[in-house]
Amino acid sequence: MIGVVGGAVDTLLRQRQTDGRPVRMGLVGAGFMAKGLVNQVVNSTPGVQLTVVCNRTPAKAHAIVTEAGATPVAAESAADVVRIAAAGDVAVTDDIALVAGSDAVEVVVDATGAVAFGADLALAAIAGGKHLVLLNAEVDATLGPLLATKADAAGVVYSGADGDQPAVQMNLIRFVRQIGLRPLVAGNIKGLQDPYRNPTTQEGFAKRWGQDPWMVTSFADGTKVSVEEALVANAAGFSVHKRGMLGRDHRGHVDELTGMYDVEELRALGGAVDYVVGAQPGPGIYVLGEHDDPKQRHYLELYKLGTGPLYSFYTPYHLCHFEVPTTVARVALLGDPAIRPMGAPQVDVVTMAKTDLPAGTALDRPGGYHYYGEAERADVTHRDGLLPLGLAEGCTLLRDVAKDEVIRYDDVAVPGGRLVDRLRAEQDERFFGTPASPALTGTVTVSR
Repeated sequence: MIGVVGGAVDTLLRQRQTDGRPVRMGLVGAGFMAKGLVNQVVNSTPGVQLTVVCNRTPAKAHAIVTEAGATPVAAESAADVVRIAAAGDVAVTDDIALVAGSDAVEVVVDATGAVAFGADLALAAIAGGKHLVLLNAEVDATLGPLLATKADAAGVVYSGADGDQPAVQMNLIRFVRQIGLRPLVAGNIKGLQDPYRNPTTQEGFAKRWGQDPWMVTSFADGTKVSVEEALVANAAGFSVHKRGMLGRDHRGHVDELTGMYDVEELRALGGAVDYVVGAQPGPGIYVLGEHDDPKQRHYLELYKLGTGPLYSFYTPYHLCHFEVPTTVARVALLGDPAIRPMGAPQVDVVTMAKTDLPAGTALDRPGGYHYYGEAERADVTHRDGLLPLGLAEGCTLLRDVAKDEVIRYDDVAVPGGRLVDRLRAEQDERFFGTPASPALTGTVTVSR
């Protein structure tokens, strides 16, 4: 599957470049990942044209376009974007309507990482008839099952991004299925897991690599791995063993994990997502699968994959922005998402107190000082009224919450009038029959 898709994309992009009809991409966001992606598209991806970059601070968009060697030009209208793109330059704006509404854009890439803004952007892109590629795992984990249905109804493709660990896992899951095995575990290989890290502890690392300390913290405190594994579970139909996953420390090779899972338990779960800390080769991903044909198990042993019942497959790297243009091409030319929810949510990410929090605390954003995220079954999240991580920012605690305690809807006052809450209520109603919190109601219509 991986090679077939990559080969098809490679061939199709060469043809589009030869024909002078590159896939036209609009980018929203100008942070660390966006900077790398702009450089990759401008300098290393024939067949894809970056036509517009949108950021709330246009100067940052100008900077990353200029650094990549392209020419940024300020745009005030959708017509400006078309004109600037036709001249071979890159339009820059702070208005997402110019991206979602421009005829010079076929695919919108969200590289913001913000849930509330990402929801607005997703609806605008879908309404504008644009395919949507997410480098925003947080909005996908919170609202992906609903947004995917809205994209389907509009006839556009909704996809996570190749190179990000969820899509790398899903590509490998598809490959394992294609060769006749049944995947039972999909996991992430981490180097660090400490739920109490915060932007102060991570400031030095972030500064060294030119990253946002809050984003770095979301990786260190386990929030990001929970978000990413929720995406995989929702795409593959998998579950979790328990809240927070198993999350073993294992300093050996990832192949050794085949003996660490209860196969019957995995079958009962329908497959599970997980992570491991310290395994080699990192920082990649792994998929463990079984084969029910003894004849094929004989061949798998011959090919050095062991005697089963679990067989190990892994990718020892994930190349993030390097691979995103592949997804842009996949969705535009093949209608093939790298990863997307398959239907009803299977796994959610819930909000866990990082420290003792007094009543009256206005919760900060993920990767901060107040909370971390843990993967939990979506039906449990809904049944128990647990506060999804993607909705936590801006909520105010109504009672004291102890360190490591899960935060519930009943524990918070939710800010009024938020689109993300209405969308989450709509998602709950669609897949569970009722909102998890009576305070959240409403349906959001996407109109074109």
